[in-house]
Amino acid sequence: MPAPSLLVISLSPIHRDARVLRQLSVVAEFGHVTTIGYGPKPEGSDEHLQVPDGLSTLPQTPLGIAKLALRRLRAAELEAPASQWVLKAVKGRRFDIVVANEARILALADAVAGGAPIWADMHEWAPEERTHILSWRLLVAPLMDHLCRTYLPRCAAITTVGDRIGELYRSRYGVEARTMRNSSPYRDLPVGEVADDAVRLVHSGAAVQGRNLELTIDVVSALPERFSLDLYLVPANDGGRYLRSLTERAPADGRVRFLDPVPPMMLPDTLNGYDLGVFWLPPVHTNGRLTLPNKYFDYVQARLGIAVGPSPEMADLTERHGLGVVAEGFSPETITASLRDVTAEEIRSWKRHADSAAHELSFAADAQVARDILGTLLAG
Repeated sequence: MPAPSLLVISLSPIHRDARVLRQLSVVAEFGHVTTIGYGPKPEGSDEHLQVPDGLSTLPQTPLGIAKLALRRLRAAELEAPASQWVLKAVKGRRFDIVVANEARILALADAVAGGAPIWADMHEWAPEERTHILSWRLLVAPLMDHLCRTYLPRCAAITTVGDRIGELYRSRYGVEARTMRNSSPYRDLPVGEVADDAVRLVHSGAAVQGRNLELTIDVVSALPERFSLDLYLVPANDGGRYLRSLTERAPADGRVRFLDPVPPMMLPDTLNGYDLGVFWLPPVHTNGRLTLPNKYFDYVQARLGIAVGPSPEMADLTERHGLGVVAEGFSPETITASLRDVTAEEIRSWKRHADSAAHELSFAADAQVARDILGTLLAG
């Protein structure tokens, strides 16, 4: 009997998409895996269909934009150039399960599934993905809402990154979403030494406009000289403009450094020598307010203390496990006040607590959610 055929669609560079790579590590346990996305074949894939660079994942053609503007949303569902390419690439093929990553490809997944069950990994809250951008809010947000309303009830399984976002999907679309966090695989790393006279802060992620990394730089600039910050940033698809603006904003005393990004699986090892992993994202939209990103779990596996703002998902875990400090607000002054007087002994305690929580907050529990879904769908 041939192995099950599983299709994973993620219109992202999968080879460096940490969440999809972890997802693939489980999907690969269940059969022959075909992936569709940008960039080279990712680990865990048996066959990869590489979407040509430059093909948009949204209906950003003159006809597509006209359909969005006229609210002809059904007609715009498959108008994106990348979707058109995928439809041709898989024409005539059959799959036992289709895994769809993010709302923008729900109609595409439905079209290629041919009745096979679809697991929709929604990641975040799709209707407000980029609503801080006017053009997105006016043109794209209605399409995301339409796709969720139309196709989520047809999906056999739905996952998202946190409980609160899952509740949003339940309340608006009447669907049950299971939580599959952005957790990292367990790493057996030591609890690093902490100096008495220096605090080494670190932040890893993408240099994307809207992440407000300016705030992080301004906080470090205002902190005493014993604080330093290293940034491991992946440039955005803007030719590196935003990253350059950040380097220009950094203080001249060298306390803020920009280092080359490292592959997702290497991050905990790279970060292990620091003291505090930091992430302060003001709640400019729902996903910002409810963020629980990859980096949080990388910090835990790296055995770091954690410094965040009052973002409820991160604040809950930080306080429950005694992992670090939660600022009372998102102003530079409030965040600076939360850190200014931290002691070496406090940091040592937070790092020990991260070590104690590393198993519970690892990918093992979230991988089991994926295994339960795939096992159920194949059995059904």
